[in-house]
Amino acid sequence: MKLSYRQRLFLYFSALFVVFTIGIALFEHVQELSFKREAMEERLDAYSDIIQSALKDETVDYANLTHNLPAAISEELRITVIDHQGKVLFDNSVRDSRTMENHLDRKEIKQAATRGIGSDVRKSASNLHPYLYYAKDYGDKYIRVAMPYSLQLKQFLKADNAFLYFLIGFMIVFLLLIYKITSQFGASIRRLRDFALQKSETRPSSIQFPNDELGEIGTKITENYRQLEANRKSIALEKQKLLQHIQISEEGICFASADNEVEFHNGLFIQYLNQLADEPTGNASAVFSDATFAPLHQFLKQRSENYFEIKVNKHGKIFSLQVNVFSDKSFEIVLNDITRQEKTKRLKQEMTGNIAHELRTPVTSIRAYLETVLLPNVAADKKEYFIRQAYNQTLTLSEILKDMGLIAKMEEAPDSFLLEQIDINTLLAKLKTELATALFEKHIEMNWQLPEGLTVKGNPVLLHSIFNNLTENAIRYAGENINISVSVFNEDSEFYYFSFYDTGIGIENEIHLNRLFERFYRVQEGRTRDTGGSGLGLSIVKNAVQFHGGTITARNRKSGGLEFIFKLQK
Repeated sequence: MKLSYRQRLFLYFSALFVVFTIGIALFEHVQELSFKREAMEERLDAYSDIIQSALKDETVDYANLTHNLPAAISEELRITVIDHQGKVLFDNSVRDSRTMENHLDRKEIKQAATRGIGSDVRKSASNLHPYLYYAKDYGDKYIRVAMPYSLQLKQFLKADNAFLYFLIGFMIVFLLLIYKITSQFGASIRRLRDFALQKSETRPSSIQFPNDELGEIGTKITENYRQLEANRKSIALEKQKLLQHIQISEEGICFASADNEVEFHNGLFIQYLNQLADEPTGNASAVFSDATFAPLHQFLKQRSENYFEIKVNKHGKIFSLQVNVFSDKSFEIVLNDITRQEKTKRLKQEMTGNIAHELRTPVTSIRAYLETVLLPNVAADKKEYFIRQAYNQTLTLSEILKDMGLIAKMEEAPDSFLLEQIDINTLLAKLKTELATALFEKHIEMNWQLPEGLTVKGNPVLLHSIFNNLTENAIRYAGENINISVSVFNEDSEFYYFSFYDTGIGIENEIHLNRLFERFYRVQEGRTRDTGGSGLGLSIVKNAVQFHGGTITARNRKSGGLEFIFKLQK
């Protein structure tokens, strides 16, 4: 049976006090016996001196020695006179002392020979009676006196039990006091134990402790415990939030100990790891062994810095690998798929070059025309021609800047475009009127087959730019004597599906079809601004379609010409 803390404490203190009490009782008993024995020996010593006084008279006969002693000496007293050779000269308990054996080996005689006096309690070898012997050396002989070790002598030498009874009573009172103290102490401990073992939901809001130092300690412990419990719950909640965030994060994250032991990772980390590792795996620790991550292994061996980052390019994918080392030398590995960002970065770099190239042409032309005008002796009609050409180039430059501004606005501030219901039939009719001259010059017929009242909720400027740029693209590049047709070939609860095609020359090499919507991309490098346009028309079309929740693709028609398939949200 397991004892409680109070019971064990009570037993410890009780055992300690009992041992202490027994020690005192034994010490007192021994001391009392010693005092009583010393008192008896002092009495026997006095008897020895009286006998010695009697023996100084040389006329005293040993046979009449006992008759010459004072009456105060007990008749039970045994008197023995022994010379220094151990020979018994006289013994009043034996008729013929000459028959007695040598007494030098007696304990009391040995003590008297060395210390002057000696004592012992034992049975006599001559008469087999127990005696308390006392011997004293008087220079020429030993006088030994002995009292029979009778019941009376035993009672005299017996220790008084009153003190023992007092100690037992005191011990009982003290044990009761210890019991009370340990009960109070144990009650506080028990309350603390019950508080610690109870579940949080059943734990009482407060605990009453004694109004003492132990109670103050208990109260402080419970307060600290509740605070720690609240902090633990808060940390657990924050940890859960963090883990949930990591699980849905678009980054592959892995936490590892200072010994490179994986402690946690999300699913995306395994997905990215399998895209980079030489062998498919479901074990996140493969990142520490796969040769693809050799720079990471080298960094982890040294770990001289707290941050490390590299790019890993493999299987057509580009990943950013980052390592953050914490203060305890544990660390996290973060994998990011930056393929798209790198592609966008490259496209931006290409676009910057394209913009410079596209702007260079009109700017160079304007400069050349104006330099010519500034030359002396230039005919008036020539000046007017060059000024008009410079003006036309400024229009081209203005168109490029306007289109670039429209694309930037769609990408960076799409919320700035207002939406309204637009009737597509009305929009196409207005567009045909605006482009009537260009259509007439190229002998192009433009028709559409749309349901009456077909409307799309969108921005009028962007919807106009879709159909305007597609139409202008057909006018510039499809050829003459062709037809342009617009139709809705399908619809569902969310989208209208449009077909815009021409019957022109189409695109000979279909490898260009996927790049038609890139900014400043040209099917034929030899084409210049002679055909007009900013080179951003189809890029504007793609962004405008995406703004309206749709997608667009281009393809060559079997019967000839180029067709654009796109959808617009209703």
